Amino acid sequence: MSGAFGTVSDAEQTIEGAAVRVLGVDPGLTRCGVGAVDGAPGAPLTLVTVDVIRTSADDDVPTRLLGIEAGIEALLDEVRPDVVAVERVFSQHNVRTVMGTAQAAGVAMLAAARRGLPVALHTPSEAKAAVTGSGRADKAQVTKMVTRLLRLDAAPRPADAADALALAICHVWRGGAQARLAAARLAARPGGAVPGRSRGGFAQ
Repeated sequence: MSGAFGTVSDAEQTIEGAAVRVLGVDPGLTRCGVGAVDGAPGAPLTLVTVDVIRTSADDDVPTRLLGIEAGIEALLDEVRPDVVAVERVFSQHNVRTVMGTAQAAGVAMLAAARRGLPVALHTPSEAKAAVTGSGRADKAQVTKMVTRLLRLDAAPRPADAADALALAICHVWRGGAQARLAAARLAARPGGAVPGRSRGGFAQ
């Protein structure tokens, strides 16, 4: 369940196509999907863990965000991913929903940055295209393909869990360019990497 892959940097692992452990986060205020996958381009994928962090609508927003942070922090300690893939928040008709999603995404990015972990942002259409071949696939199609790709006996439920795994798979397969960009940005910083943050960087 836990453990990193040697001492090679995350960017180098992704660039060279070596095995990488990715934690996918499908942000949401009520349900935040989280799922970790081991894999490399062209190699079989392996499920590490999948779960949904839930908060109550009866609680105020700061309390709910604190609950999400605690859940993600615990998972990061348990899974020890090499990189965290978070869904890029896009405009929705429901302003309250998109604000909650953005707040949860920010919590996930903060938790990763606190550990010096690279963060990659992928749009929903990118994740859908990665696992189904179509950026317009519906949730049922995404869940079906995630189940097949990870060779699971049962489909991950609810859809937030499957979406988190789709984000992780998307980064395993498509993260090379983002890793190169993150590594270049890190190298361009004055003095190089920041002490204690040598694995950090945001790929967008």
